[in-house]
Amino acid sequence: MLSWALLFLIIALVAGVLGFGGIAGASAGIAKILFFIFLIVFIVSLIMGRRTPPPT
Repeated sequence: MLSWALLFLIIALVAGVLGFGGIAGASAGIAKILFFIFLIVFIVSLIMGRRTPPPT
């Protein structure tokens, strides 16, 4: 998911340099959303991975 966010960030940068403001804004928005989803999933997986197994 982080790779998708980086891909959309690169698309936004290239579109911004070439003067396509609408495409750059949309790609930057998508990259931001994907990055925050990645962060949430990463934090949840860290929390869930640190739990100790129940005693048997």
